[in-house]
Amino acid sequence: MRILVVEDEEMLADAIVRGLRQEAFAVDVVHDGEAALERLAVNAYDVVVLDRDLPRLHGDEVCRQTVASGTDVRILMLTVSTTVAEKVAGLSIGADDYLPKPFAFAELVARIRALGRRARPAPPPVLERSGIRLDPHLRETYRDGRRVDLSRKEFAVLEELLRADGAPVSAEALLERVWDENIDPFTTIVRVTMRGLRRKLGAPQAVETVTGVGYRVR
Repeated sequence: MRILVVEDEEMLADAIVRGLRQEAFAVDVVHDGEAALERLAVNAYDVVVLDRDLPRLHGDEVCRQTVASGTDVRILMLTVSTTVAEKVAGLSIGADDYLPKPFAFAELVARIRALGRRARPAPPPVLERSGIRLDPHLRETYRDGRRVDLSRKEFAVLEELLRADGAPVSAEALLERVWDENIDPFTTIVRVTMRGLRRKLGAPQAVETVTGVGYRVR
């Protein structure tokens, strides 16, 4: 899942980004409303964590323009206000959810995951194919009943492949959904991660290369 964090308090933004990356999300961050719209225009995000009180362009206007663009991205609005009127106002301009500051990080993650499920067709709670069983919520993977310990990126790559339900997924699509915008587009990180994933899953090989197209779980 790819997330854009829009927060002008840089220490808070850094803490959110570090925590979300620990949860295996691909995360980009900006600190003002104009920069947020620029990123939203060029990248496909599942969820935007949007602070309401932003410099250069208010979070309300970012929300309005994002909704008007017709994108499927879900918006989680953050604000210091806890009044019902403020919550209603935020939701009325198109926000999908509302979280007052300060908040528990676990709640932020739970709300992001819930919005992510609404950003695309709901997957089954546990993904299974070719003897692989992956539970996105427990962060557990099994192959033919054997527990497989994956790194965060290996887990995220396998989850994307299983969600494709046998269709091939390109290396470019994996870079976009599993890594953030700072990744070198010419990197070999997908190939390296795939090598480690295949080794840990063991024989028979479950992840195959579709020449000129990408990877798939057969």
